[in-house]
Amino acid sequence: MKQIVEIGGRECLLYNEGEEPKVLLIQTLGAQERGSIDSEVAMISEASGTSFVMAAFAIGDWEVELTPWHDPAVSKRQAVGEHAGESLRYITEELIPYLHQEYGEIPIVLGGYSLGGLFSLWSGSESDCFAAIAAMSPSVWIAGWQDYASQHPVKSPYVYLSLGDREEHCRDKAIAQVGNNIRWEHEHLKQTLGSDHTTLEWNTGNHFVDGARRTAKGFAWCIDKVCQR
Repeated sequence: MKQIVEIGGRECLLYNEGEEPKVLLIQTLGAQERGSIDSEVAMISEASGTSFVMAAFAIGDWEVELTPWHDPAVSKRQAVGEHAGESLRYITEELIPYLHQEYGEIPIVLGGYSLGGLFSLWSGSESDCFAAIAAMSPSVWIAGWQDYASQHPVKSPYVYLSLGDREEHCRDKAIAQVGNNIRWEHEHLKQTLGSDHTTLEWNTGNHFVDGARRTAKGFAWCIDKVCQR
């Protein structure tokens, strides 16, 4: 069942997949996800076999609302890097209380693709609200990621990472660091969480291939871990 509702002043798509949901999924919803979110939710349901609620909340300006700090390689706009905290507060102070009131205080998985994946990883270190983080093709090439992650251990028990096997083979020198940084992140998470609490999955293709399928795989992995099927 799909609903379009306004929560805390933002448009949200709510999907209730099955009776008595066992887990809440929260996802960033940019323009690129709107055309594929229905099929993504169907793939999550098929892969997990678990009842869940998906809340996808609208992002108006992808870079401004999701980038945790300023990096000219992401954008030269000054506002980029100043508002991710507001997006996280929206989740913790508006969206989660609404979802818990509607569906009960069940575990929460936060996830996203690209900058949405970076934002999710960052949020997992800033807040202890999330039982798992699903970061698909996250923009961990952002300047200073390794320093930040080293100093801010993730608070979520489970973290899923994925990347396309062609993403690091690009001409942009900043973005080309994504392969090294995600390998480092995976090793760092294995040391801090344990090897059975994280995974790094490599997908075929570049950044723009099968985003919905990759995202569904990440959420399904997190559901399995959180619900221990």
